[in-house]
Amino acid sequence: MSLLDGSSDTSAPKSRSPAPDDPEPPRKKRNNVSETLEEKQALLLTSEDPSPSAAADHAPTTEPAPSSFQPRCCPPAAGSTIVLCCHGGAKMAALAYNLGKREINQHFSVRNAKLLALGAALLISACHAVFWGYSSHGDDTCGYLISSGRFLGEKVWQPYSCMTHRYKAREATGCLRNQHVTFVGDSRIRQLFYAFIKILNPYVKEQGNKHENIPFEDSRENIRVDFLWYPEVNGSMKQCFLSLSESTSSKPQIVVAGAATWSIKMNNGSAESLAQYRINLTDIEPVLGKLADSSEVYWILQDPVHEPLLSESRRMITNERIDAYNEVAAGILNGTNRKSRSKIKIFSVSRLISEETIEQSLDGLHIPETSRDISAMILMNSYCNKIMKPIDGSCCQPAPPLTIIQKLGASFFALSIGAYVAISVIQRNKHRKNKMCTDIESGEEKKPATVSPAASALEVALFSFSKLGLLMAYFYFCDRANLYMKENKFYTHSSFFIPIIYILVLGVFYNENTKETKLLNRDQTDEWKGWMQLVILIYHISGASSFLPVYMHVRVLVAAYLFQTGYGHFSYFWIKGDFGLYRISQVLFRLNFLVVVLCVVMDRSYQFYYFVPLVSFWFMVIYGSLALWPQITQKKANGKNDLMNELVLMTHNLLAQVMSRSLMQDSFQKIFSLWPISKLFELNGEVYEWWFRWSLDRYAVFHGMLFAFIYLALQKHQVLFEGKGEPLFSTKVSSVLLFFSVVSFLTYSIWASSCKNKTECNGMHPSISVVQILAFVLIRNIPGYARSVYSSFFAWFGRISLELFICQYHIWLAADTKGILVLIPGNPMLNIIISTFIFVCVAHEISHITNDLAQILVPKDMPALTKRLLCITLFFFILLFLSAVQH
Repeated sequence: MSLLDGSSDTSAPKSRSPAPDDPEPPRKKRNNVSETLEEKQALLLTSEDPSPSAAADHAPTTEPAPSSFQPRCCPPAAGSTIVLCCHGGAKMAALAYNLGKREINQHFSVRNAKLLALGAALLISACHAVFWGYSSHGDDTCGYLISSGRFLGEKVWQPYSCMTHRYKAREATGCLRNQHVTFVGDSRIRQLFYAFIKILNPYVKEQGNKHENIPFEDSRENIRVDFLWYPEVNGSMKQCFLSLSESTSSKPQIVVAGAATWSIKMNNGSAESLAQYRINLTDIEPVLGKLADSSEVYWILQDPVHEPLLSESRRMITNERIDAYNEVAAGILNGTNRKSRSKIKIFSVSRLISEETIEQSLDGLHIPETSRDISAMILMNSYCNKIMKPIDGSCCQPAPPLTIIQKLGASFFALSIGAYVAISVIQRNKHRKNKMCTDIESGEEKKPATVSPAASALEVALFSFSKLGLLMAYFYFCDRANLYMKENKFYTHSSFFIPIIYILVLGVFYNENTKETKLLNRDQTDEWKGWMQLVILIYHISGASSFLPVYMHVRVLVAAYLFQTGYGHFSYFWIKGDFGLYRISQVLFRLNFLVVVLCVVMDRSYQFYYFVPLVSFWFMVIYGSLALWPQITQKKANGKNDLMNELVLMTHNLLAQVMSRSLMQDSFQKIFSLWPISKLFELNGEVYEWWFRWSLDRYAVFHGMLFAFIYLALQKHQVLFEGKGEPLFSTKVSSVLLFFSVVSFLTYSIWASSCKNKTECNGMHPSISVVQILAFVLIRNIPGYARSVYSSFFAWFGRISLELFICQYHIWLAADTKGILVLIPGNPMLNIIISTFIFVCVAHEISHITNDLAQILVPKDMPALTKRLLCITLFFFILLFLSAVQH
């Protein structure tokens, strides 16, 4: 079946096997109390399955069938009204299990969950707005970048409230082109200077006299970075800052300064030294302030020392004295107070970093390489993020301005909300006039002359667009405004595998009987899509792409989605032969509606949501290969060998085209670079990403189509046994196939786990991913008992898997999937729970909105459908025109 396109079931036709006609057992007289007890137990045991078949199979009867009769373990005493005094541990456990599920489902409905999610989102939004309003840094994340944070792991620093980008040499030189940077201070500032220029040129070596000025220059990019040796805060340092501020030709754009340890050492840590430091820094502050008017000035607070490693000549440099000097510097420069007029930025985050790493210092004074590299990268983010605007560097980035298309989209949603409110008010007034009124004389109620009509298509559409507009506002505030915080991902094995175990337990807990037992029935494919989507979500939020074995297995899951696309759409077209315009319009609308809306609201290209273009493209390939002449279907192919030969020839040509295009990257890119196709498949001005995604799973859809054809052929010739509890083949064949399937599944996992190079493994993936997919299908379907049950938990998520995949980009993850959305700062576990809850509720509501609008905007009436399609085409051309204008 198709990947949750919301269309009708595209799997093979499903017919329920009739239950065996058992003869009606003879009726016996039974005690009324006993009968009531058994009826209640039967009702509880089947209450979770509302399907008609379940109701028919498990409806309470006055007498159990003979085959299910069990002798009582303790006969009742004479005259006793209690017939069943014991039930057995298994029966009681099943009763408690189903009772628990019934209680959960009764008190926690989807509607209640959505109301709770709405309340949580509003409350959290209000709290964040108040926080930013009263924060000492205002809504500027730069203040938090240079003053707070924590270690996520070794060498991984996470600032409070925002994300940092790891700059490479090319990016850093692009940011600092034609710039002048000056470091002023002691040996610790010199360490920071070297760490900074190594971002620009990793091959720079630390050499030369340490107590001298050190220049660095990149003549090609016209970048100049200087270190000026001024180890004490005194008149010489003041004169240095004066000359920098008065310079007209080489005034620096960035000034990084700091000093204190030399003053402590030279004066043996005396109180007079601290007083003189205060006087000198007070004298320097106006000069630094003047320099900060035209340059970014950072004052580096002193890092702690590791006192046990200090030499005798440095024993007086204690952490207590360093804290006293830092307190003086922060008090005078006052850069952390947003109400201060001073523009000098206090760089205090290095202290927090060094507190965790100073024990790695070689001499107890100079900071280890880890600390200075992190501090240099924070400096680079503080200055360059607003220039380079990296996606994963939200610190110091202002919210992007609204584009023309975004403004028009916001206006449309605002008008929809206004129109719906107006219509609702009018309808309510009409309802009040028609309301039942009381006859004053007789005291009797009179019925209204007319009954209020059901909601019109216009009302449903306006209501749907109103809800969608509010949801899109949440999307925008999550990932485009600076209302919510964001954090970088950090992978650990526990962050990926522990949630996998959790969802596996939940999936096993919520298991039910399938409505039918055919291979890849609807319940099973929904379950398959559901657990795959949950694994992919955990993979994304945990950053598991950095772990190659997990990456390769997740690539198989994506291929399995495309396999289902080929299987489902081929089965539908082959069996039903429905190639009408309504069918193709419904599928494409349900697949693409949310993505098109997000392209407008979030200012992202269509290819950015790569999976939807991929599935839409392959749907059109399947449709074109079957709908065009000779339009081969099951009905036409019955008894006609020539049509079967044509089908084989068609699939052979399709496979040949796929293989040839995958080998000719240049020709592929030329085709998809033509206007207006390029507007759909370009990402950052190139179609390489589209070619990469297409080629990575280029055979998966073909494998799904071939599997569907083979399955339908075997089904037609009655080779398969698809009854309840029956193995799919004969016992011997089933055992052999099951054994080889398990071996194949494990063999692929072993190979994927031994991958050493992502490029090489990606090259082999398109051809061999089908091995694990087919192995899973056979393992899941050969045993009759496995084919007869499914996880309703996974199936529920499977029905909204497309919405989950798309919505995660902006309201669960952050910065276009590069980071994590933080709704509850300071508590990662609680944050994941609440953000996940809101995210799932939003995805479920969007799925309902899409289904409602699909019925209205894609009608079955052909003239009306043609008009709607013309309007949609005009809409897309307007989007293309506005996109060209704003860019």
